[in-house]
Amino acid sequence: MSRPVLVTGAYGFIGRHVALALASEGHTVTGLGHGTWTRDEWRKWGIHEWHALDITLENLVTYAGKPVIVIHCAGSGSIAFSATHPHQDFQRTVSTTAAVLEFVRLHAIDASVVYPSSAAVYGSAKRLPIAETDTLDPVSPYGIHKLMAEQLCSTYASHFGVRTAVVRLFSVYGIGLRKQLLWDACTKLRRGDAVFFGTGTEVRDWLHADDAARLLVMAGRQASNACVTVNGGTGTGTSVADVIAEIRNALNTQPKPLFDGRLTGVDPPAYVADIARAASWGWRSQKSLREGIRQYVEWFAAGAN
Repeated sequence: MSRPVLVTGAYGFIGRHVALALASEGHTVTGLGHGTWTRDEWRKWGIHEWHALDITLENLVTYAGKPVIVIHCAGSGSIAFSATHPHQDFQRTVSTTAAVLEFVRLHAIDASVVYPSSAAVYGSAKRLPIAETDTLDPVSPYGIHKLMAEQLCSTYASHFGVRTAVVRLFSVYGIGLRKQLLWDACTKLRRGDAVFFGTGTEVRDWLHADDAARLLVMAGRQASNACVTVNGGTGTGTSVADVIAEIRNALNTQPKPLFDGRLTGVDPPAYVADIARAASWGWRSQKSLREGIRQYVEWFAAGAN
């Protein structure tokens, strides 16, 4: 039986994968957020109805309908942007989350709210892998704002009975992402530029977008007034140098990568998720990093369409 669901930020990289995952389960997906695309394009991603607008309480009341699940993918997605535009980052992340939660409290109290947070809330991890119960100490405005949004979810759950779930996503990648390491590495290596930022020893837990979307959808069924929180990762860390080496091999380029040794101060050296809680739900990642990189490079080499 088809049920109405809402995905904010459905035009974005994670949002469109979430919309498709929900549609594949038979849900009727309404998408709200910023982005200009044709009806054929958003239909391809499983979206039944699309509205290009800001995520405000007024717009949600007008266009969101009566969803049974809200997956709030709208918001900032850049640590660098948060460092240069902290107020805008706050508005995109914290203010929109408050609007979604207030909409559900007032107009859709039976809906579950899923918030895709970030491993950035942990800051510089004291141990690996990182468990959901570990210390939260974000070191960037991005991470601070993500934590504030999580706290709003917890507050609305405990005080107002809004069923919520938080998924702390680690390094999500996949075809269609035109930023971050894979895109930058493909672009640089193709033009013969082999000098990269950092040391190359930085470790990240790389999660394919399809796997991330499945976990976010599953979190909708786990949401409660206890605001359940779960890590979204694979449980395996891979260094930046090793990821670039895989990309170099797939592209069949000659320049050997070099690293300039510079550090940002807001980008911790290592993130690896403890995924025991997600595994207890029956979830596990299905796409290997090597296969995911191979597919990404093929997409890039074919023109990234």
